Amino acid sequence: MLVLGPIGFTAPWLLVGLIALPVLWWLLRAVPPAPVRRAFPGVALLIGLKDDEAETDRTPWWLLLLRILAVAALIVGFSGPVLNPDPGLPGEGPLVVLVDDGWAAAPDWRARIEAAQARLEAAQGEGRRAALILASAPPEPGDLPLRAAGDIAGTLAALTPRPWPVTHAALRDWAASLDQEVETIWLSDGLASPARGALADLLQNSGRLTVLEPGMPRLGLLPAEIDGGLVRVTALRSHGVAGQSLTIQGIGPDPAGVERVLADATLDFADADHRATLELSLPPELRNRIARFEIAGQNSAGALTLADDSLKRRKVALVAGSAGREGLELLSPLHYLREALAPSAELVEGALGDLLKASPDAVILADVAVLAEPDREALAEWVAGGGLLVRFAGPRLAAADTGRGGDDALMPVRLRAGGRSVGGAMSWGEPRSLAPFPETSPFYGLDIPGDVDVTSQVLAEPGPDLAARTIAALADGTPLVTRKALGDGQVVLFHVSANAEWSSLPLSGLFVQMLERLAVSSRAGRPDREALAGTTWIAAQLVDGFGHLDAAGARPGVDGARLTDAPGPDLPPGLYRSEARVLAVNVLGAEAVLEPADWPASVTPEWQGTRAETDLSGWLLLAALAALGIDLIASLALSGRLARGVGGAAALVLAAMLPVETRAQEADPAIIAAAGNVTLAYVRTGDAALDEISEAGLQGLSDQLFRRTSIEPSPPVGVDLETDELAVFPLLYWPVSAGQPAPTPGAYARLNAYLRAGGMIVFDTRDGDVARFGSTATPEGTRLRTLAQPLDVPPLEPVPEDHVLTRTFYLLTDFPGRFAGQPVWVEASPPDAERAEGMPFRNLNDGVTPVVIGGNDWARAWAVDGNGIAMYPVGRGLAGERQREMAYRFGVNLVMHVLTGNYKSDQVHVPALLERLGQ
Repeated sequence: MLVLGPIGFTAPWLLVGLIALPVLWWLLRAVPPAPVRRAFPGVALLIGLKDDEAETDRTPWWLLLLRILAVAALIVGFSGPVLNPDPGLPGEGPLVVLVDDGWAAAPDWRARIEAAQARLEAAQGEGRRAALILASAPPEPGDLPLRAAGDIAGTLAALTPRPWPVTHAALRDWAASLDQEVETIWLSDGLASPARGALADLLQNSGRLTVLEPGMPRLGLLPAEIDGGLVRVTALRSHGVAGQSLTIQGIGPDPAGVERVLADATLDFADADHRATLELSLPPELRNRIARFEIAGQNSAGALTLADDSLKRRKVALVAGSAGREGLELLSPLHYLREALAPSAELVEGALGDLLKASPDAVILADVAVLAEPDREALAEWVAGGGLLVRFAGPRLAAADTGRGGDDALMPVRLRAGGRSVGGAMSWGEPRSLAPFPETSPFYGLDIPGDVDVTSQVLAEPGPDLAARTIAALADGTPLVTRKALGDGQVVLFHVSANAEWSSLPLSGLFVQMLERLAVSSRAGRPDREALAGTTWIAAQLVDGFGHLDAAGARPGVDGARLTDAPGPDLPPGLYRSEARVLAVNVLGAEAVLEPADWPASVTPEWQGTRAETDLSGWLLLAALAALGIDLIASLALSGRLARGVGGAAALVLAAMLPVETRAQEADPAIIAAAGNVTLAYVRTGDAALDEISEAGLQGLSDQLFRRTSIEPSPPVGVDLETDELAVFPLLYWPVSAGQPAPTPGAYARLNAYLRAGGMIVFDTRDGDVARFGSTATPEGTRLRTLAQPLDVPPLEPVPEDHVLTRTFYLLTDFPGRFAGQPVWVEASPPDAERAEGMPFRNLNDGVTPVVIGGNDWARAWAVDGNGIAMYPVGRGLAGERQREMAYRFGVNLVMHVLTGNYKSDQVHVPALLERLGQ
C-alpha cells in the first residue's frame, strides 16, 4: 500500500496513468483540427437561414478541463484510495499484542478487539508468529508464548475485560527477561500505572513499540455515601477536558420485584475538573430499594457502585413491656436502644399489631413477657417470613411463665423460673464478665471492654440444643445471648435487660456493635478493617468487566478484613453476605483517583479506533460518472441537439419505470404457515435437549386444543430471537436454563415491540420443585432476572382468584405443570378495578397480560411423543394424571386468553346494559 498523508492506495501502480493527462489534453484540443477560414462571397445567400445543428471550431477550455477531471477521477478511483489507512505492520520477527484488559478497557472493548484482529491478520499474511499477552495474566519471566498469528486472532472474540484495575509490575519483570527482538502493539486502557513507563522503555529496547490508547477520558463512580440525609454520588474522570454532563441512574427492584431505574439525575463536570459530586434527596423507602448507581451508557465495572447496608436505613420497631417512669428516662426499657439505633435506623413505636403492618426490618421487644394471641400469631408469621425478632429480658419476663414448661416459638430456648443475681447488695457473688465470642458467633472478632459486666439475668434451661443456640456467654459459661431460626427468620434473646439495671452492656460501645452484627441497624459509613476482622463473608453476586451483576455461585468464604483491600482476582467486586448483613466491594474505593497514563517522551499514543478506514473508490467513480454526464449535456447544448437529447433521456426514464416481472423474496415456509393459522412457538435456547422438550410440550398442548376447542393449530415452531419474525405467533414459550445466553440489544428491541403489539411470553424457570420463580436460590431463577431485565415488563402480581385466566375456558384455582403449588405471576390489576354489583369478579383490564412467569415446568407436563403418549411422569398414579389434566386445562386457558383477551370480563357491564335497555 502506498500512503500519502491521510490517504493510502491499494493499487498505486494505476496512478501512473495520471502522467498521460497532459497528452490527453493536447489530443482533445488538436483532434479534430480547427477549420481553415476562407472568404466566400456566396455565403451572403445563406443569411437568414437557420441551422438546427452547429459544430464548434474548437472545444471550450472548461469542457476540456471537465473531461480531464473525469478521467483523473476514474484513474484514482480504480487505484483503491483509502482515507485513514492502516499501513499494516512492516517488519519481520515476532509480534507481541499486549492488551490492558482491566475494567477501564470495557467501554471500547469491541474496538480494541477489532484493532488487535486487524494487526494479527496482517501479521498472518506476512508469515509472522505472534504472542497475545494480557495484563491480567502476565507470563512467567523468560516465557514468550508464540503461535501462528491467525490462531491468536481467532481467540480474541472470547476475551472479556476483568472487573478490576490492571498493574504492570509483573509485565515489567517479564519484559526485562526478553532475549530476542520483538515488535509490540500495546492496547492501553489509558489509566496511570506505576510500572507503565518502565515497561514501555523495556519494550522499546526490544523492538518497535506502537501504543493504541483511547482519547476519551475513563469514567468511574466512587461508593455512594449518606451525608445529612442526602445520598452523595461522586464521579471521576481521568482527563480534565471540557465540561461534561453524565446521567447517574439509581437502579433497583420496584414493588413488583422488577428491576427498574428508580432515580436519575444529571451530574456536571466543570472545565478541567477530574471530580464531580451529585447529591440526591431520596425517600427512605426508595433509597432502600436502590441496589446500585451507574453512569448511563458506560458499560464498565468502574462506572457503577453497588449499594449495601451502609446506604440503607433499616426500619426497626420498638415495643416495651412497660412505659418508663416519669422523670427517670435512663431507666426506660427503650432509652439505650433509641440512643444506639437512632443514628443509623428509622425507629417506629406503637402497638405491635400496627407496627407489623408497617413492614419493619426488625422488631425489638424490651421486657415484653406476654403477648395477646392475635399479636403472637401475627408476629410468629412475620418472623417465619424472614423477619428478625430481638427480645430483651427484664423483671416482667423473669416473673412470667413465658418460655417455661415447653418450647415457645418466640423464644430461642426454654427459661428457668425466676433468674439469678450475681452481684449487688443481696448477692454473695461478684458481677460476671463476658467470655470471648466463639468463631460460630456473629459477634466473633469484637473486642470486649473490661468494664462490661452482668449482675442479673434470666437463665436458660439445659438442653441438647442450648450450646448450638448460644452466640454469647458469660465467663462462667452461662448463656448471655441465644438464637434460633424460625422459618426464614430468626429469634434472638438477650438474657439481660435493655437498660443498665441488670448489666453495663447498654452503656458500652459493644452494645451498638452487637446490634449491628445482628443486622438490626446499619453502620453510618463503611466498616473499617478492625470492625470486619474475624468475620467470614460469602460472595452473593459478582460484577463482570462490563458492569453486569450476576450470581456468584459456589465460592469459598472471604475473611472480613480482606474486604477492605482493593479488588482483584482473589477478591472480585460484588456483594458479600455475612449472616443478614450485606457489604459491597466496588471497583473504586472511597480514596480512588483516576489519572491519565504517563508515557515516556519517545512514545506517542494513537487510537486507530477513532479513525476508521474509509474507502474512497466509490465516491471518485461516482464523481467521474457525474462529470461525464455533465459533459454529455454540454456537448449536446453546444451542437444544438440538447432538445432531442432530453427527449431520448425521458424515453429511457419512462422505459425504466414500466412494470417488469419481479419475484418476491422467498420467505421461511414455517413463518408463512404460522401467519395463516394459530401456531404456538418456543424460544430456542441453544440446548438441544431442552428445545426438544419445548417442542414436544407445545405439540401436546396443540393436540389438546384441537380436541377440546374450535382451534386447529399448526405444528409448533422454534424461533430464533435474533432473526425470526415474532409478530405471527400469539404466544412464545421461553424455558429458562442457567447457562442460556442473553439476546442481543436488537433482539430485545424486537421482543419489546412484540409485547407492545399484544404478544405474550410465558417464562418457565422449571424449578418449582425447589424454589419459587425468580428466587436466587436456583440458577434458573437468577438467570430469569438477568434475561427479563431489558424487557418492558409491567408490574406483576400472583394470579388473583378472579383473574380471567381462572375462567377463560375452564374454571381453575391452580396452574400446575409437572410441579404444582407454586405461584404464577401475571400483569398486576389496575388499582381502580372494582367488582360490579351481582358479579363474582372485578372489571379487570381489557388487555392480555404480556408475560406469564412461573416455575411449574409446563412443557414436560404437556409433552407427547410421536404416538401421542405422555413422555414424562407427573406425580404418582391417578393423582398425577389428574395433575396432568389440570396442566392441559391451564394451557387451554392460556391460549384462549391470548387469542380472545379478557372477553369474559365484559360480563361486568351486563347490569349497566340491561338498565339502559329498560329491563
